[in-house]
Amino acid sequence: MIVPIEISYRDVEKTEAIDNLIREKASKLNRFCDHIISCRIAVERPHEYVRTGNQFRVRLDISVPPGHSVVVSKEPGNNKMHDPLPAVIRDAFKAAEKQLKGLSEKKRNDVKFHPHQEATAFIERIFPDEGYGYIRDMDGREVYFHKNSVVNNGFENLKTGTTVHYFEAEGEEGPQATTVHVIDNTGTNIVDPSDLIS
Repeated sequence: MIVPIEISYRDVEKTEAIDNLIREKASKLNRFCDHIISCRIAVERPHEYVRTGNQFRVRLDISVPPGHSVVVSKEPGNNKMHDPLPAVIRDAFKAAEKQLKGLSEKKRNDVKFHPHQEATAFIERIFPDEGYGYIRDMDGREVYFHKNSVVNNGFENLKTGTTVHYFEAEGEEGPQATTVHVIDNTGTNIVDPSDLIS
């Protein structure tokens, strides 16, 4: 997961056990989809359900490039009567896992490639030990990318000058490549950055 998970609590006591459960379940989502760029979890106790029905609402909002969102909401009253919070959290993550599996299968089966939807760039700088790098597009802009955004686990094979296609989104600290496709990893498309930027 590129962006650390965000957990918010409203009218629910934050405990170490609940926080650890959420983080453990969130870390396992990568087994179902390895290109997750953000995961927000909201845990709430709406006032209108304090006396009747299940008391908790758990909402997951997961972003997957290019532009996909997986949203799961376990609402009060939709669960078994008086389910404890850990059970509601597990149910929410189970539903998210199912959606992520379906999304991953759909992406694998989508054999059509649409280069016009992507931008062409090259690897300008790479930091293998830290797991990230920067690409430079043909307009001279520098764009951050994380190793998880490189398709087919190809991060280890990237070199400065490798030509790539990428999808871009606005990250918390500026533009970020959400999906990076190596055009040709045989070495024939390696370019000299100075030839492309005047």
